[in-house]
Amino acid sequence: MSYENVKFPEGSLFLVTGGAGFIGSNLCEALLNMGYRVRCLDNLSTGKYENIKPFEENENFTFIKDDIRDVDACLRATEGADFVMNEAAWGSVPRSIEMPLLYEDINIGGTLNMMEASRVNGVKKFVYASSSSVYGDSTVLPKKEGQEGNVLSPYALTKKCDEEYGRLYKQLYGLDTYGLRYFNVFGRRQDPDGAYAAVIPKFIRQLLNGETPVIHGDGQQSRDFTYIENVIEGNLKACLAPSEAAGEAYNIGAGGREYLNDIYDDICKALGKDVKALHDEPRKGDIRDSNADISKARKAFGYDPSYDFKTGIALAIDWYRENL
Repeated sequence: MSYENVKFPEGSLFLVTGGAGFIGSNLCEALLNMGYRVRCLDNLSTGKYENIKPFEENENFTFIKDDIRDVDACLRATEGADFVMNEAAWGSVPRSIEMPLLYEDINIGGTLNMMEASRVNGVKKFVYASSSSVYGDSTVLPKKEGQEGNVLSPYALTKKCDEEYGRLYKQLYGLDTYGLRYFNVFGRRQDPDGAYAAVIPKFIRQLLNGETPVIHGDGQQSRDFTYIENVIEGNLKACLAPSEAAGEAYNIGAGGREYLNDIYDDICKALGKDVKALHDEPRKGDIRDSNADISKARKAFGYDPSYDFKTGIALAIDWYRENL
Protein backbone atom coordinates (compact mmCIF):
# COMPACT_ATOMS: atom_id res chain seq x y z
CA MET A 1 0.00 0.00 0.00
CA SER A 2 1.20 3.49 -0.84
CA TYR A 3 0.56 4.81 2.66
CA GLU A 4 2.43 2.20 4.69
CA ASN A 5 5.25 4.64 5.41
CA VAL A 6 3.00 7.63 6.20
CA LYS A 7 3.83 8.86 9.70
CA PHE A 8 2.22 11.39 12.04
CA PRO A 9 3.40 12.64 15.45
CA GLU A 10 2.88 10.08 18.20
CA GLY A 11 -0.45 10.55 19.97
CA SER A 12 -2.06 12.41 17.06
CA LEU A 13 -5.84 12.68 17.30
CA PHE A 14 -7.93 12.38 14.15
CA LEU A 15 -11.58 13.38 13.94
CA VAL A 16 -13.45 11.50 11.20
CA THR A 17 -16.92 12.87 10.54
CA GLY A 18 -19.27 10.43 8.89
CA GLY A 19 -17.00 7.82 10.43
CA ALA A 20 -19.68 5.13 10.48
CA GLY A 21 -20.16 5.37 6.73
CA PHE A 22 -18.45 3.51 3.92
CA ILE A 23 -15.41 5.74 3.42
CA GLY A 24 -15.34 7.06 6.99
CA SER A 25 -15.25 3.64 8.66
CA ASN A 26 -12.40 2.55 6.40
CA LEU A 27 -10.47 5.68 7.38
CA CYS A 28 -11.12 5.00 11.08
CA GLU A 29 -9.90 1.43 10.68
CA ALA A 30 -6.72 2.42 8.85
CA LEU A 31 -5.83 5.08 11.43
CA LEU A 32 -6.46 2.73 14.35
CA ASN A 33 -4.32 0.06 12.70
CA MET A 34 -1.55 2.65 12.45
CA GLY A 35 -1.81 3.28 16.20
CA TYR A 36 -3.38 6.74 16.22
CA ARG A 37 -6.27 8.07 18.26
CA VAL A 38 -9.57 8.33 16.38
CA ARG A 39 -12.72 10.22 17.24
CA CYS A 40 -15.74 9.35 15.08
CA LEU A 41 -18.65 11.79 14.71
CA ASP A 42 -21.76 10.41 13.01
CA ASN A 43 -25.52 10.80 13.45
CA LEU A 44 -26.11 7.38 11.81
CA SER A 45 -28.54 8.82 9.26
CA THR A 46 -26.71 7.01 6.47
CA GLY A 47 -23.77 5.49 8.36
CA LYS A 48 -24.16 2.19 10.18
CA TYR A 49 -23.14 1.43 13.75
CA GLU A 50 -22.17 -2.10 12.66
CA ASN A 51 -19.35 -0.53 10.59
CA ILE A 52 -17.65 0.84 13.72
CA LYS A 53 -18.79 -1.64 16.36
CA PRO A 54 -15.53 -3.67 16.07
CA PHE A 55 -13.55 -0.52 16.93
CA GLU A 56 -15.34 0.11 20.24
CA GLU A 57 -12.97 -2.27 22.04
CA ASN A 58 -9.96 -0.21 20.94
CA GLU A 59 -8.95 2.27 23.65
CA ASN A 60 -7.87 4.72 20.94
CA PHE A 61 -11.40 4.94 19.51
CA THR A 62 -14.24 7.22 20.60
CA PHE A 63 -17.67 7.37 19.00
CA ILE A 64 -19.78 10.52 19.26
CA LYS A 65 -23.34 10.25 18.00
CA ASP A 66 -24.13 13.77 16.90
CA ASP A 67 -24.84 15.92 13.87
CA ILE A 68 -22.56 18.25 11.88
CA ARG A 69 -25.56 20.57 11.49
CA ASP A 70 -25.15 21.37 15.20
CA VAL A 71 -22.27 23.83 15.45
CA ASP A 72 -21.87 23.21 19.19
CA ALA A 73 -21.46 19.48 18.50
CA CYS A 74 -18.80 20.34 15.93
CA LEU A 75 -16.97 22.53 18.43
CA ARG A 76 -16.99 19.76 21.03
CA ALA A 77 -15.85 17.14 18.52
CA THR A 78 -12.93 19.19 17.18
CA GLU A 79 -11.58 20.15 20.61
CA GLY A 80 -8.05 18.78 20.89
CA ALA A 81 -8.13 17.27 17.37
CA ASP A 82 -4.99 17.56 15.27
CA PHE A 83 -6.49 16.49 11.95
CA VAL A 84 -10.06 16.46 10.63
CA MET A 85 -11.25 14.19 7.84
CA ASN A 86 -14.72 15.48 6.96
CA GLU A 87 -16.61 12.66 5.25
CA ALA A 88 -20.05 13.46 6.66
CA ALA A 89 -22.44 14.22 3.80
CA TRP A 90 -25.40 12.85 1.96
CA GLY A 91 -24.43 11.28 -1.35
CA SER A 92 -26.42 10.34 -4.48
CA VAL A 93 -27.09 12.66 -7.40
CA PRO A 94 -30.68 11.43 -8.01
CA ARG A 95 -31.68 11.81 -4.34
CA SER A 96 -30.26 15.36 -4.25
CA ILE A 97 -32.55 16.29 -7.15
CA GLU A 98 -35.49 15.17 -5.02
CA MET A 99 -34.26 16.80 -1.78
CA PRO A 100 -32.23 19.94 -2.59
CA LEU A 101 -32.94 21.73 0.69
CA LEU A 102 -31.74 18.81 2.81
CA TYR A 103 -28.55 18.55 0.76
CA GLU A 104 -27.87 22.26 1.21
CA ASP A 105 -28.40 21.93 4.96
CA ILE A 106 -26.13 18.91 5.45
CA ASN A 107 -23.49 19.16 2.75
CA ILE A 108 -22.95 22.93 2.78
CA GLY A 109 -24.14 24.06 6.23
CA GLY A 110 -22.66 21.05 8.00
CA THR A 111 -19.31 21.32 6.24
CA LEU A 112 -19.15 25.05 7.03
CA ASN A 113 -19.83 24.27 10.70
CA MET A 114 -16.94 21.82 10.67
CA MET A 115 -14.56 24.28 9.03
CA GLU A 116 -15.46 26.98 11.53
CA ALA A 117 -15.12 24.63 14.50
CA SER A 118 -11.74 23.47 13.16
CA ARG A 119 -10.60 27.07 12.82
CA VAL A 120 -11.72 27.98 16.33
CA ASN A 121 -10.04 24.93 17.86
CA GLY A 122 -6.77 25.23 15.96
CA VAL A 123 -6.96 22.04 13.89
CA LYS A 124 -3.76 21.56 11.86
CA LYS A 125 -5.31 20.17 8.67
CA PHE A 126 -8.90 20.00 7.43
CA VAL A 127 -9.33 17.40 4.69
CA TYR A 128 -12.84 17.13 3.23
CA ALA A 129 -14.72 15.04 0.71
CA SER A 130 -15.54 16.70 -2.56
CA SER A 131 -16.64 14.88 -5.71
CA SER A 132 -15.92 14.37 -9.38
CA SER A 133 -19.50 15.56 -9.94
CA VAL A 134 -18.21 19.16 -9.78
CA TYR A 135 -17.00 18.70 -13.38
CA GLY A 136 -20.64 18.75 -14.50
CA ASP A 137 -21.25 18.95 -18.22
CA SER A 138 -17.59 19.38 -19.17
CA THR A 139 -16.69 16.92 -21.94
CA VAL A 140 -12.94 17.32 -21.48
CA LEU A 141 -11.12 14.07 -20.66
CA PRO A 142 -9.29 13.39 -18.51
CA LYS A 143 -10.91 15.59 -15.89
CA LYS A 144 -8.43 18.20 -14.75
CA GLU A 145 -8.76 20.71 -11.92
CA GLY A 146 -9.57 24.15 -13.33
CA GLN A 147 -11.51 22.77 -16.31
CA GLU A 148 -14.95 22.35 -14.73
CA GLY A 149 -18.26 22.71 -16.54
CA ASN A 150 -21.74 23.57 -15.28
CA VAL A 151 -22.88 21.37 -12.41
CA LEU A 152 -25.82 19.07 -13.14
CA SER A 153 -27.30 18.39 -9.69
CA PRO A 154 -27.79 19.92 -6.24
CA TYR A 155 -25.31 17.35 -4.90
CA ALA A 156 -22.60 18.60 -7.27
CA LEU A 157 -23.40 22.19 -6.35
CA THR A 158 -23.00 21.46 -2.64
CA LYS A 159 -19.52 20.08 -3.28
CA LYS A 160 -18.60 23.06 -5.43
CA CYS A 161 -19.70 25.36 -2.59
CA ASP A 162 -17.63 23.35 -0.09
CA GLU A 163 -14.57 23.91 -2.26
CA GLU A 164 -15.18 27.65 -2.33
CA TYR A 165 -15.49 27.73 1.45
CA GLY A 166 -12.30 25.68 1.67
CA ARG A 167 -10.51 28.27 -0.46
CA LEU A 168 -11.85 31.14 1.64
CA TYR A 169 -11.00 29.51 4.97
CA LYS A 170 -7.40 29.20 3.84
CA GLN A 171 -7.29 32.70 2.39
CA LEU A 172 -9.11 34.54 5.20
CA TYR A 173 -8.33 32.49 8.30
CA GLY A 174 -5.25 30.44 7.50
CA LEU A 175 -6.96 27.07 7.99
CA ASP A 176 -5.19 24.47 5.85
CA THR A 177 -8.03 22.89 3.87
CA TYR A 178 -7.73 20.21 1.17
CA GLY A 179 -10.70 19.15 -0.96
CA LEU A 180 -10.55 15.64 -2.36
CA ARG A 181 -12.62 15.06 -5.47
CA TYR A 182 -13.45 11.37 -5.20
CA PHE A 183 -14.03 9.45 -8.42
CA ASN A 184 -16.59 6.64 -7.97
CA VAL A 185 -15.18 5.00 -4.87
CA PHE A 186 -15.97 1.32 -4.26
CA GLY A 187 -14.93 -1.45 -1.90
CA ARG A 188 -15.66 -3.15 1.42
CA ARG A 189 -18.59 -1.85 3.50
CA GLN A 190 -20.19 0.08 0.65
CA ASP A 191 -23.95 -0.29 1.05
CA PRO A 192 -25.50 -2.44 -1.72
CA ASP A 193 -29.11 -1.76 -0.71
CA GLY A 194 -31.64 0.90 -1.55
CA ALA A 195 -32.69 2.84 -4.61
CA TYR A 196 -29.62 5.07 -4.45
CA ALA A 197 -26.99 2.40 -3.86
CA ALA A 198 -23.73 2.62 -5.78
CA VAL A 199 -23.68 0.52 -8.91
CA ILE A 200 -20.88 -1.98 -8.14
CA PRO A 201 -22.17 -3.32 -4.79
CA LYS A 202 -25.71 -3.23 -6.13
CA PHE A 203 -24.78 -5.39 -9.15
CA ILE A 204 -22.94 -7.85 -6.91
CA ARG A 205 -25.77 -8.19 -4.40
CA GLN A 206 -28.42 -8.58 -7.08
CA LEU A 207 -26.45 -11.24 -8.94
CA LEU A 208 -25.69 -13.15 -5.73
CA ASN A 209 -29.41 -13.04 -4.88
CA GLY A 210 -30.50 -14.29 -8.31
CA GLU A 211 -31.97 -10.92 -9.34
CA THR A 212 -31.62 -9.14 -12.69
CA PRO A 213 -29.66 -5.87 -12.42
CA VAL A 214 -30.74 -2.69 -14.22
CA ILE A 215 -28.28 -0.44 -16.05
CA HIS A 216 -29.44 3.15 -16.46
CA GLY A 217 -28.75 4.27 -20.01
CA ASP A 218 -26.91 2.32 -22.71
CA GLY A 219 -24.08 1.20 -20.43
CA GLN A 220 -21.47 2.93 -22.55
CA GLN A 221 -20.94 5.64 -19.94
CA SER A 222 -17.49 5.46 -18.39
CA ARG A 223 -16.20 5.98 -14.86
CA ASP A 224 -12.87 6.15 -13.06
CA PHE A 225 -13.81 3.55 -10.45
CA THR A 226 -11.48 3.97 -7.48
CA TYR A 227 -10.82 1.30 -4.87
CA ILE A 228 -11.19 2.38 -1.24
CA GLU A 229 -7.49 1.87 -0.40
CA ASN A 230 -6.59 4.63 -2.86
CA VAL A 231 -8.95 7.01 -1.08
CA ILE A 232 -7.43 6.16 2.29
CA GLU A 233 -4.03 6.98 0.83
CA GLY A 234 -5.30 10.30 -0.53
CA ASN A 235 -6.69 11.36 2.84
CA LEU A 236 -3.60 10.39 4.82
CA LYS A 237 -1.21 12.09 2.45
CA ALA A 238 -3.37 15.22 2.28
CA CYS A 239 -3.04 15.47 6.08
CA LEU A 240 0.72 15.76 5.53
CA ALA A 241 0.49 18.12 2.56
CA PRO A 242 2.43 21.40 2.73
CA SER A 243 0.55 24.52 3.72
CA GLU A 244 1.24 26.01 0.27
CA ALA A 245 -0.99 23.31 -1.23
CA ALA A 246 -3.96 24.22 1.01
CA GLY A 247 -7.12 25.95 -0.17
CA GLU A 248 -7.23 23.77 -3.28
CA ALA A 249 -9.19 20.76 -4.57
CA TYR A 250 -7.53 17.59 -5.87
CA ASN A 251 -8.68 14.65 -7.98
CA ILE A 252 -8.52 11.35 -6.12
CA GLY A 253 -9.05 8.56 -8.63
CA ALA A 254 -7.27 5.57 -10.07
CA GLY A 255 -6.51 7.37 -13.32
CA GLY A 256 -8.35 4.76 -15.39
CA ARG A 257 -11.59 4.57 -17.34
CA GLU A 258 -14.05 1.68 -17.24
CA TYR A 259 -17.29 1.28 -19.18
CA LEU A 260 -20.38 0.18 -17.28
CA ASN A 261 -21.25 -2.68 -19.63
CA ASP A 262 -17.71 -4.06 -19.33
CA ILE A 263 -17.82 -3.81 -15.54
CA TYR A 264 -21.10 -5.67 -15.46
CA ASP A 265 -19.66 -8.43 -17.66
CA ASP A 266 -16.57 -8.68 -15.45
CA ILE A 267 -18.68 -9.05 -12.32
CA CYS A 268 -20.84 -11.71 -13.97
CA LYS A 269 -17.77 -13.72 -14.95
CA ALA A 270 -16.23 -13.41 -11.49
CA LEU A 271 -19.44 -14.66 -9.89
CA GLY A 272 -20.05 -17.37 -12.49
CA LYS A 273 -23.34 -15.80 -13.58
CA ASP A 274 -24.89 -15.52 -17.03
CA VAL A 275 -27.57 -12.87 -16.56
CA LYS A 276 -28.38 -10.26 -19.19
CA ALA A 277 -28.91 -6.87 -17.54
CA LEU A 278 -32.02 -4.80 -18.20
CA HIS A 279 -31.63 -1.23 -19.44
CA ASP A 280 -33.62 1.77 -18.24
CA GLU A 281 -33.65 5.52 -18.85
CA PRO A 282 -30.45 7.44 -17.99
CA ARG A 283 -30.50 9.06 -14.55
CA LYS A 284 -30.94 12.82 -14.32
CA GLY A 285 -27.82 14.71 -13.35
CA ASP A 286 -25.36 11.92 -14.15
CA ILE A 287 -22.08 12.72 -15.86
CA ARG A 288 -21.59 10.75 -19.08
CA ASP A 289 -17.85 10.09 -18.85
CA SER A 290 -15.34 10.40 -16.05
CA ASN A 291 -11.59 9.88 -15.91
CA ALA A 292 -9.27 11.58 -13.42
CA ASP A 293 -6.05 13.40 -14.13
CA ILE A 294 -4.27 12.81 -10.81
CA SER A 295 -1.09 14.73 -11.57
CA LYS A 296 -1.97 17.67 -9.29
CA ALA A 297 -2.40 15.46 -6.20
CA ARG A 298 0.72 13.50 -7.11
CA LYS A 299 2.77 16.70 -7.28
CA ALA A 300 1.24 18.35 -4.20
CA PHE A 301 1.38 15.47 -1.72
CA GLY A 302 2.69 12.36 -3.41
CA TYR A 303 -0.61 10.64 -4.17
CA ASP A 304 0.26 7.45 -6.01
CA PRO A 305 -2.65 4.95 -6.10
CA SER A 306 -1.59 1.33 -5.67
CA TYR A 307 -4.85 -0.35 -6.70
CA ASP A 308 -6.06 -0.46 -10.28
CA PHE A 309 -9.64 -1.43 -11.09
CA LYS A 310 -8.88 -5.09 -11.77
CA THR A 311 -7.21 -5.58 -8.39
CA GLY A 312 -9.85 -3.59 -6.51
CA ILE A 313 -12.89 -5.29 -8.02
CA ALA A 314 -11.49 -8.74 -7.21
CA LEU A 315 -11.02 -7.71 -3.56
CA ALA A 316 -14.48 -6.13 -3.42
CA ILE A 317 -16.18 -9.23 -4.84
CA ASP A 318 -14.39 -11.43 -2.31
CA TRP A 319 -15.55 -9.17 0.54
CA TYR A 320 -19.19 -9.18 -0.58
CA ARG A 321 -19.16 -12.95 -1.03
CA GLU A 322 -18.18 -13.31 2.60
CA ASN A 323 -20.34 -10.55 4.08
CA LEU A 324 -23.63 -10.44 2.14
